[in-house]
Amino acid sequence: MSIALVLLAAGKGTRMESDLPKVLHRIAGAPMLVHAMAAGAALSPERVVVVAGHGADAVSSAAQSYAPETEVVIQSEQLGTAHAVAQARDTLADFDGDVIVLYGDTPFIGEETLEDMARARARHDVVVLGFEAADPGRYGRLVMDGERLERIVEWKDASDEERAITLCNSGVLAADAATLFRLIEAVGNDNAAGEYYLPDVVALAVSEGLSATAVACDEAETQGVNSRAELARAEAAFQARGRAELMANGVTLQAPDTVFLSFDTAIGRDAEIEPNVVFGPGVTVESGARIRAFSHLEGCHVSRGAVVGPYARLRPGAELSENVHVGNFVEVKNAQLGAGVKANHLSYIGDAEIGEGTNIGAGTITCNYDGVLKHRTTIGERAFIGSNTMLVAPVTIGDGALTASGSVVTDNVPANALAIARAPQVTKPDRARRLFEVLKARKAAQTKGS
Repeated sequence: MSIALVLLAAGKGTRMESDLPKVLHRIAGAPMLVHAMAAGAALSPERVVVVAGHGADAVSSAAQSYAPETEVVIQSEQLGTAHAVAQARDTLADFDGDVIVLYGDTPFIGEETLEDMARARARHDVVVLGFEAADPGRYGRLVMDGERLERIVEWKDASDEERAITLCNSGVLAADAATLFRLIEAVGNDNAAGEYYLPDVVALAVSEGLSATAVACDEAETQGVNSRAELARAEAAFQARGRAELMANGVTLQAPDTVFLSFDTAIGRDAEIEPNVVFGPGVTVESGARIRAFSHLEGCHVSRGAVVGPYARLRPGAELSENVHVGNFVEVKNAQLGAGVKANHLSYIGDAEIGEGTNIGAGTITCNYDGVLKHRTTIGERAFIGSNTMLVAPVTIGDGALTASGSVVTDNVPANALAIARAPQVTKPDRARRLFEVLKARKAAQTKGS
């Protein structure tokens, strides 16, 4: 059966106290909406429809940046969850398959849970996602008769017996598209808020003799985010799960609570991560690499046996081959470092390609920006770049070449050549003592005048 995802992302989220739409607040470097879309992607959906409202342009941009084929519809007036799903009716008019409704502010629904719902749809007309709540509070209760879902009872309408039920409604729902939109048409708004609620389709389905059921998941998967405090808790939950998974897969985290991951961080077994390392989006670290303390990585690839840090920064486009060493206070951006390259101290390597076995001396800078355009530096294999060398791009240093310390290199250096590009030293005897006497006298005169 083909599957379409409908993701509800129209709310403003007033409790967030933010101009940013709620679903665009980030967890582990990605908007909450993207987390929900990523979970749904495990079902290989034929269609993905995001229902936007507040900040629709920004929501559309985020959704389509993650999945360009995403279709966006607008809920211009927020009149409840059933009304929100109804906005996708025309877009899915030609769709013949199942619809699964997800929420952009509920980012942790698991892939296996969604697969369970899809399988349950083969046996039932409507499938609701429930969870066993530690504290059911005011959640809607799922009243079951064996596998059959009889009804959803809101807390305010529940009897004492029904309030004792701990299986609660998450709001996530699956049904055949034609059935879902037909039932939604019959949903009323005779309630205190005057809104159209999606869970009401269950009672309508049962009244028609259709079959409804509930699939249960861990309560943590249904964690919603409506405030900054809940956002912080969601971040902490994601990080805790991510760290535990890495360690279970053979990654060493010396101080797990100090390491921060992104939603897509990939680290191979036997890699070692020291304390206080931050992974931004788009990082892959291969097996056996070592990331030392206080380093920040984003949009980069670190190969087997490489050592990064401490206090290093890898920016997008940094590609480190096997056994590369990038040391303290070294920044690498949009640069490819060949096998065995060493840049151990206080350097900036940007828009560059560095050949195998080359050594980059302390304080070296690839001067890649002229104020308007970026330019590229190319360094060959087994070259030696002396400390405090300024490489003014575009420039090429050949294989086996050497630059003298303190050089400002503006011309290409052939293979195996030595480049010296600095003014000759001039030493003037006794000039320092005489200069200091003049300066001290000038300071004394200024102090007396004041």
